[in-house]
Amino acid sequence: MAVNIKINGMPVVAEEGDTILEAARKGGIEIPTLCYLKGINEIGACRMCVVEVKGARGLAAACVYPVNEGMEVFTSTPKVLEYRKKTLQLLLSIHDRKCLSCVRSGKCELQALCKQLGVDDEGKYDGVRNKYELDTSAAHMVRDNNKCILCRRCVGACENQYVSVIGAQNRGFNTAIGCAFETELGGSGCISCGQCIVSCPTGALYEKDQTAPVFEAIADPEKVAIVQTAPSIRATLGECFGLPVGTNVTGKMVAALRRLGFDKVFDTDFSADLTIMEEANEFVERVQNGGKLPLITSCSPGWIKFCETYHPNLISNLSSCKSPQQMFGAVIKTWYAQKNGIDPKNIFSVSIMPCTAKKFEVKRDDQAAAGVPDVDISLTTRELARMIEKAGIDFNSLPDEEFDNPLGESTGAAVIFGVTGGVMEAALRTAVETLTGEELKEVDFEAVRGTQPIKEATLPVAGIDVKIAVASGAKAADELLKRVEAGEQFHFIEIMGCPGGCVNGGGQPLQPSSVRSFTDLKALRAKALYDDDAKKKIRKSHENPMIKEIYKDFFGKPGSHKAHEILHTSYVDRSKDYLK
Repeated sequence: MAVNIKINGMPVVAEEGDTILEAARKGGIEIPTLCYLKGINEIGACRMCVVEVKGARGLAAACVYPVNEGMEVFTSTPKVLEYRKKTLQLLLSIHDRKCLSCVRSGKCELQALCKQLGVDDEGKYDGVRNKYELDTSAAHMVRDNNKCILCRRCVGACENQYVSVIGAQNRGFNTAIGCAFETELGGSGCISCGQCIVSCPTGALYEKDQTAPVFEAIADPEKVAIVQTAPSIRATLGECFGLPVGTNVTGKMVAALRRLGFDKVFDTDFSADLTIMEEANEFVERVQNGGKLPLITSCSPGWIKFCETYHPNLISNLSSCKSPQQMFGAVIKTWYAQKNGIDPKNIFSVSIMPCTAKKFEVKRDDQAAAGVPDVDISLTTRELARMIEKAGIDFNSLPDEEFDNPLGESTGAAVIFGVTGGVMEAALRTAVETLTGEELKEVDFEAVRGTQPIKEATLPVAGIDVKIAVASGAKAADELLKRVEAGEQFHFIEIMGCPGGCVNGGGQPLQPSSVRSFTDLKALRAKALYDDDAKKKIRKSHENPMIKEIYKDFFGKPGSHKAHEILHTSYVDRSKDYLK
């Protein structure tokens, strides 16, 4: 139902249930926020969004104050602006103001508001301040509570992931965000998804930067520096350079990586196709031979860690396939190394990933097919952007260039790995043809598309009603797995650790709350990948010519002994390692 209000004297038509913050946006007015993140953290705690409401006592927090018929709101009166300014000054009094060296400088929401409201580094309310040691215990990230403003957005993100390993500790002036019983993050049940990082408005949380050793490897004449880029990076990297959300920058990305000095620039999409060959074969074998069902995908290391920690009884349901990142690294240091007469020890394998959990994955056991790590370093989208900036490369002016061959060839099925439902759709394109022995005319499986947390469908295939499900985000995964544990029957399940899949990974470009809360980043980024898929000449993994060649030349066939030695892995029960 429509609700008629006035904001700064202008009429605005809002909807029943809207907050003042949401109504103001409809009227073209941006009210500043710090703690607010729609659907994640709506607690009205930071007081940056205060406004005056005619007839109300005191100032109101716009992010939680509902509109009502005839309401009159004022968002930028002298009283409101002075209140916001003082709030920022108080926050700065307990904030480590090392902005010049901060990884978030230029993308910090606190910094942006200080500039907007004319707050300088005067330290007006400086006094006693708590000092915190950096928590570097986790494989993927650093927590710096000296820069924390206690907005609790990270806490909300962790709760939304159904992990909840962080929260407010102590009280009053000693309040700090951390794990229960003062446990370090690395000793908690954290799944390394990084959703807390992309939710944080300041530099209190950031991925472990590993760009320095990559620069060193590139400059080392003894090393062959090889880089692979995940499917979703092409749809997100442009945001780091001011391009619209959902801009496909494949060609510029390849050109930038060459100018950074990598010896070869390859596409993880190739190993996504390879993953489908192994995973689809595994699914068909389980269906035909009475194997453990449902088969659950294994591409997302955050999800894998979640399963190992919180649902270890389902480990046997996991596909034994390595993720595309790890498969690619394994192929580089076995087949490619042999083909080109390179000692695997001299190959420095780098991946560009949307995912902070990939930093954890490269250190897992059983990820060293050639006796050395399949992948040496995994960088996030943000780290790649920083490398490009540090090297003085003008990204937006670069020409479009092609991936190197032979490991730059891929199909449309591989491109959509970056989207929730994409792995399932890619697998179905191959598995259905394998089971039926007939060509699949329609390759778009609309039932598994979309960004909703859980999607389900039943597909008639070769006389079998194949029941499938797709979940993204650990909360949705937990809900679906509890149904499986309760006895509900599925044949094939895809799970991604991050809501919306890799396009919304914890290593993706940072966006302020004003964008994350009101722009469907997942859908816009996903559209870029689906559009890319639709344009591809080959859209089924098993039709990739290079995939055919590598099986003929090296692996023999999907599921072969050699394929299992190089392309498959194992899992461990981590539940006993963490407090429940």
